[in-house]
Amino acid sequence: MNKHEFLAALQSEILEYNKIIATEKGDWIVKGFIDIYKNIYTISVDTKVVSKVIELLLIPAFEKFAKQNDLTLENQSKQNFYPDLTFISNKSGEKFAVDVKSTVKDSGNNIKGMTLGTFQGYFRNRNSNIGESISYPYNDYSCHIVLGVIYSQVADKPNEKDVYSLAEIESIESVIKDFQFFAQPKYKIASAIKGSGNTRNIGSTRIISELMDGTGIFSKLGEEVFDDYWMYFVDEQSSKEKNIPRPYTNLKSYLDYKERGLESLHSNKDIIEKLKEEEPENEID
Repeated sequence: MNKHEFLAALQSEILEYNKIIATEKGDWIVKGFIDIYKNIYTISVDTKVVSKVIELLLIPAFEKFAKQNDLTLENQSKQNFYPDLTFISNKSGEKFAVDVKSTVKDSGNNIKGMTLGTFQGYFRNRNSNIGESISYPYNDYSCHIVLGVIYSQVADKPNEKDVYSLAEIESIESVIKDFQFFAQPKYKIASAIKGSGNTRNIGSTRIISELMDGTGIFSKLGEEVFDDYWMYFVDEQSSKEKNIPRPYTNLKSYLDYKERGLESLHSNKDIIEKLKEEEPENEID
């Protein structure tokens, strides 16, 4: 199985996921957490909590998907490691990274926001996982897929302070509903803006149709441009901490940055190629 076959299979698979996590009315089947005394505590709407619970609900489906497609499924090697799921083809040995993300619908056809992982660390140091929060080196994966879940929050959600008995479970309102699943390569749904103000994460497009169809700005520019843009992106915080200028801040200034001196480089290509030939293979101390 190659990356194109894997993506197509996963996109077909997620069409059935609403049946696993939602009722016929579209409400989340999860009502809360239960203790040994059969008390139910309503669940938080925090996206990290929601993502993790949805991932846990879908683990049996992921295992079934892996077996049907002759894949081995590996969960995160450590907590907070990338990706959430590693699928390995038993025939080709190819590795496919799948990160589970969830986000809330905003007004209209947008979401409130979603992050797609760091643009530092393992994203830049792609040939090693030593000291990095990633299961395998980034370049070991033939593709990086986001399995996204978009949902609506219930307006009159239960008070998290309330505790219910097991007998009251039918009366507990679900905190989220109306799920939409998508599976797209990370670069196809990425934006050119950070995903959050105080962390160094890649942001996604906020337009739901672009998430569902994989038609963000980098889907047009290509994965190589996405990689280059984010690998060398310097945010304002890093600029201040390291006392270095920001080479670009958006796609327009990135284009200006890449074009700067390009004409001169091309016009002197023969000279540069000659210098390259004259360089020693190994530096001498």
